[in-house]
Amino acid sequence: MDESSREKIFRMSADLVAETSMAFKRYLYSEIDWDTRLLCIKGARGVGKTTMMLQHISEFDDSGKALYVSLDNVWLDAKETYTLAEYHLSHGGTHIFLDEVHKLANWQDLVKSLNDNLKRLKVVYSGSSLLKLEKRGGDLSRRQTPYALDGLSFREYLKFEGVADMPAISLEEILSKHVQLARSVSRKFPVLAYFDAYLEKGYYPFYKEEPRHYLNRIVATVNQVLEVDYPEIEDVEPMTIRKTRRMLSVLASSAPLTPNMDKLYRELGTDRKQGLKMLYALERAGLLSLLSNAEKENLKHLPTPDKIYCSNPNLMRALVASPNQGTIRETFFLGQLRHAHAVTYPAKGDFLVDGRWLFEIGGRGKGFDQIKDLPNSFVVNDDTEVGFGNKIPLWLFGFLY
Repeated sequence: MDESSREKIFRMSADLVAETSMAFKRYLYSEIDWDTRLLCIKGARGVGKTTMMLQHISEFDDSGKALYVSLDNVWLDAKETYTLAEYHLSHGGTHIFLDEVHKLANWQDLVKSLNDNLKRLKVVYSGSSLLKLEKRGGDLSRRQTPYALDGLSFREYLKFEGVADMPAISLEEILSKHVQLARSVSRKFPVLAYFDAYLEKGYYPFYKEEPRHYLNRIVATVNQVLEVDYPEIEDVEPMTIRKTRRMLSVLASSAPLTPNMDKLYRELGTDRKQGLKMLYALERAGLLSLLSNAEKENLKHLPTPDKIYCSNPNLMRALVASPNQGTIRETFFLGQLRHAHAVTYPAKGDFLVDGRWLFEIGGRGKGFDQIKDLPNSFVVNDDTEVGFGNKIPLWLFGFLY
């Protein structure tokens, strides 16, 4: 790499850091051990990984010690990136932040070489292709500390909007003190109005950048996963990509689907093996959530899921013209609980959490008919500010992280 190109990269890093706002930090920021020698930040496209890295560089006493490099830069390949890291280390650098690593075909070899050979340099890397990071990051598993960043929770959305800055609430607190907690929050602002807005446009932080084009941008992200990421991790033909796109469309419009998989495979012109591969690829890419019972969850092979959801309500709205309100409720609940809890499909009710708590999700009038007399059972009601007894407002589960 010539001196001019190197100077451009260092200048771009400094400019990006200077332009980064520190006003809002994602929940994961304070949980990361930034002093780890090799740190991986995973997350779906658009959830805020780049901003988080630039914010951390902003907090260095000497910003020259940290270098941000996006590997979608046309000047860089693996060899030149390694040379750049050597130069940075030899000139007093202590940290290098590599973004969009999946843009390099052999990114895992680069990260491994940096970790093995430049032992005084701490490496943080991230990428927007969950499929590629999952597929090719196995060799690094014993060397690195991985973190996963989800989209905005309802609690974070309220902070991002400047409405309220409140701490996260544990599931145990919600179950035992939900009336007190809900009253405390609902007295401060019209919580249901903001919750409706969040379900419409609030999961991906980029909703503020171009509000009118937000759903179109989500669709563009989906297309990137299907047309670029998927073919690069699997040897798939264009026809398979079209089938996968069709599968996502069918599942999004009918979710939560208790699938007749044989019928679905016939409609798509594929077999069980290929169909399941497509399903689980969509889940790893952050587009679907597959729900199975506890026994299936422990199987080593790919089980047929008992229910299939979109990964979040905003994605569902982008893919479906008129999504079912009941489906939106369940999709939200599953996404918030799966952040830190094991969720499986129960014999009765909608969700079993951590093998202990049973939940039935519904509108304001939803009762206990389907889970009557079952221990540790709760009804979660939408369009409700404050619950009572074992009936809990849906929005409150948006405070889990």
